[in-house]
Amino acid sequence: MRLLKISLLFILILSLNSCFDDRDDNAIAASEINDFVWKGMNAVYLYKDEIPDLANDRFTSNEDYGNYLNDFSDPLDLFESVIFQRETVDRFSVIRDDYIAFEQLLAGTSKSNGLEFNLYLEPGSDTEVFGIIRLVLNNSIASNLGLQRGQVFDAVNSTPLNVNNLNELLGQDSYTLNFGTYNDNGTDTVEDDTITSTTNSQALTKETYTENPVHQTTIIDVDGENVGYLVYNGFNRNFDNQLNEAFSELQASNVQHLVLDLRYNPGGSVLTASYLGSMITGQFTGDVYSKLVYNSGLQELNSNFDFVSSFNGNTINSLNLNKVYVLTTSRSASASELVINSLSAYIDVVQIGDFTTGKTQASITIYDSPDFSSSEINPNHTYAMQPLVANSINVNDVAVPGTGLAPNITLIESPRNFGTLGDINEPLLAAAIADIQGLGRFSQQRIDFRVIQTDLNIKPLEEGMYIDTDDVILNRLNLK
Repeated sequence: MRLLKISLLFILILSLNSCFDDRDDNAIAASEINDFVWKGMNAVYLYKDEIPDLANDRFTSNEDYGNYLNDFSDPLDLFESVIFQRETVDRFSVIRDDYIAFEQLLAGTSKSNGLEFNLYLEPGSDTEVFGIIRLVLNNSIASNLGLQRGQVFDAVNSTPLNVNNLNELLGQDSYTLNFGTYNDNGTDTVEDDTITSTTNSQALTKETYTENPVHQTTIIDVDGENVGYLVYNGFNRNFDNQLNEAFSELQASNVQHLVLDLRYNPGGSVLTASYLGSMITGQFTGDVYSKLVYNSGLQELNSNFDFVSSFNGNTINSLNLNKVYVLTTSRSASASELVINSLSAYIDVVQIGDFTTGKTQASITIYDSPDFSSSEINPNHTYAMQPLVANSINVNDVAVPGTGLAPNITLIESPRNFGTLGDINEPLLAAAIADIQGLGRFSQQRIDFRVIQTDLNIKPLEEGMYIDTDDVILNRLNLK
């Protein structure tokens, strides 16, 4: 990665000085948090030019500025008032009231029982809900108890799940899952499918847990050729060595094909994403992998991330492939999309699964400090923000569309057959193997199960992607 030539810290200071005096000016009667929100968004927001209230000449005096801030009793209201087209364009900028907890999340640490699950409305009902375990995290409470992907549950603490109680029941630190079975009743239609309760159950308690995103590495023999299968669940810089070790295993096995499973990968470090691209290839070292483009006032920060051959003194284990299979769902976001978008400019990328999230922008974690870094943070509160600050594009200046990246082979994970990750009969992996064998590409008829959207299942880096840069600039930038 080419280090940014202009210090973001320096540019931020210039931006602030162009507007108003330091926050301690007694003329500013608004809360410190509101002051932080406006100045931070004015300094770095990607869509600043689209928001008149963020213009450098918006206020004629400190009094005018103070009166504006005092109109907002809640910092969240001020933050939302300067977001550009929340429903369609900027779906991802956030303000957080506890940056300490958030920093732990960025490191991959959270309270978890080790389960990730999908929630659906039961066929024929607008209120009854059932869930399916989609992932059991390694070395977690759930894995130690023997829970498995594909298990169906329809109640918690013996209370049937519905749209009104699921957040309360599944949001507890301790609860008992009551399992059921999914019955398709021998037909192709969903309408007559049923969920049958059973007497099986399992008590679960959440604990502090750090996930190693390198979830599974498997070597599969396909007609005498080695196919590498890698389940990677988050671009976490703390586990770059483990990712490189996984590719060492793939390299030692002389894999001729790679199936990269990003179906539950919500994003993370864009620097790690460039390492991953370099591990898959190896023949493009020094070429541009991806680019960042900032707002009109921060064009000096526009930067490139290159394919590399090493990181932190470690030689990257590269496979030198000209083709890769990538498995996706609608939860594949940000850095996952960056990998597909960036690699597709250089090699053949066969995407199997569902449309991805559709997220191409970058965000930065900023704090209430003199330069918005994590140094000298205002001790009077714990608010921090993650506004979008840049667009991520590939070497050909192509961005990920807001509608997501379209699969070459469409296969939607179905409650009828989740399969086992790494099993050659698991539908998405089976489709990749069939294509490798030259058996032709196929797409299933889409069966639309009614998915329940909830924050219960949000991963620490959900829909996030951050950029690690020179500490002189800022300690962390985030592609969101």
